[in-house]
Amino acid sequence: MNVSLTKDLSVYQLVMGVQVPPKPLSLSPATLLSLVRAQIDLLIEQQIAATLWVKLPPEKIWQSELARYQSSVGASSIIYTCQLDENEKGGAGEDDEAGEENTSSSFSSTHHVTVHLPPDSQLRRENFLMVLSPQFCSLILAHRPLKKRKNQTSGKVNTNKNQPLLIITTVEGRVIQQVLNGIQKAISNDHLPGVYAPESSPIVPTDFICPTMPEAATMSQLFTKQLLRQDEINRQIITVRTTKLQQINQELHNKEQFQDEYLKNLCQELRIPLTHIKTALSLLNSPNLKPTQRQRYLQMLNTQCDQQNSLITGLLELVQLERNLEGMVLESVRLSEIVPGVVSTYQPLAQEKGIMLAYTVPTELPSIWCVSGGLRQIVINLLHNSIKFTPNGGEVWVRARLQGDYVQLEFRDTGIGIAESEIAKIFERFYRVRTGSTEDYAGAGLGLTIVQQLLLRCGGSISVKSKLYEGSTFTVQLAIVGDTPRAIAIEHE
Repeated sequence: MNVSLTKDLSVYQLVMGVQVPPKPLSLSPATLLSLVRAQIDLLIEQQIAATLWVKLPPEKIWQSELARYQSSVGASSIIYTCQLDENEKGGAGEDDEAGEENTSSSFSSTHHVTVHLPPDSQLRRENFLMVLSPQFCSLILAHRPLKKRKNQTSGKVNTNKNQPLLIITTVEGRVIQQVLNGIQKAISNDHLPGVYAPESSPIVPTDFICPTMPEAATMSQLFTKQLLRQDEINRQIITVRTTKLQQINQELHNKEQFQDEYLKNLCQELRIPLTHIKTALSLLNSPNLKPTQRQRYLQMLNTQCDQQNSLITGLLELVQLERNLEGMVLESVRLSEIVPGVVSTYQPLAQEKGIMLAYTVPTELPSIWCVSGGLRQIVINLLHNSIKFTPNGGEVWVRARLQGDYVQLEFRDTGIGIAESEIAKIFERFYRVRTGSTEDYAGAGLGLTIVQQLLLRCGGSISVKSKLYEGSTFTVQLAIVGDTPRAIAIEHE
């Protein structure tokens, strides 16, 4: 059934137009829901077959209340659900109920009314439940005031959805009768062919008059049910808020634990070189020290100072990176412009260790996304590790190729490898691979952490394959320019 309004309709203005209108209260949607549920509870308990005029939010939690009433009272009840015309939804404004579903199919004897409203109709900012029966009449009305906030692009004045609702609930016959008369008048003029005409099929019997007030016992039951429903919703709200607070507290606790563990690890890492330095200084004070021993202890001091400097530099670099990472802008860069230069820098070190160092980076590879200077840092850290953990006479290869929507950069070595149990830990801060070798692989244990953070920002991924004493392969994938960089996925194989 279609109804075309010849003038703007506002249930709120109809209510406020009566002499001594009921006072609206600024309440939450949760309170509105408790009022609706209490009314439905009363109708079901009293088995009141009523005519309902309804315009409620489209969510199922509201519509299920009407279905609950219909299934309990049966076909003797009539529900008119007011919905916006599908063709009008586009210009409704930000507070529009334009998302409303066609709920008429939910009720076995529902009269579905499609209300044709102008884009700026006041009824769009209103929801209501009006109960009409000889035994009991009531009206619950929620009105969202129009806040004077101008849209900078369209110039339209919109309402704020975060505003509290002005809610009116009344059982006074004089108020409800005025609303009923106003609705009948708004849809009774200038009917088009096929358009519903209330003269031939009125929305309530023509002799219907709203009772002045319900019986005292009915009102007592209604108040009791409203209190019960409000208490139920309050408990639900408290439960939800408590759960959220518990989640926030747990997150803060986890963060605090992480920071404590981080600080603990940092102190341990800084203490190790200092302990070695203090030991070397004590030994240097020995009066019977031989020249060869003195030289060895001086070398120990030099090494531990370098270790301390490396650790502090790495920490500062990581802190600065994490602080600025989100603000770093992605740039287009080609591997052929970065990789050869880094490899040539490490050639002297590789030759000193007798390591064969080679690279293959085709110049036709497409550009990839990375933060400014990030690709160079990724290549330096991974290449440095490959050379450091490869014994004299070993081999290190750097290869790049196109792999689907990514450019794949591979670092493969014939080094000491990584035990399977350690692969999952190598990206942790300060973690250093432990081997049975007597060789000291000093370092801050932050290089792979920095690589991980850089890839996180530019949407790359890294995977690791390794076999103890045979070598490792680190494979980095970087999104080519033209694709939207995705979140990092760290894989361990």
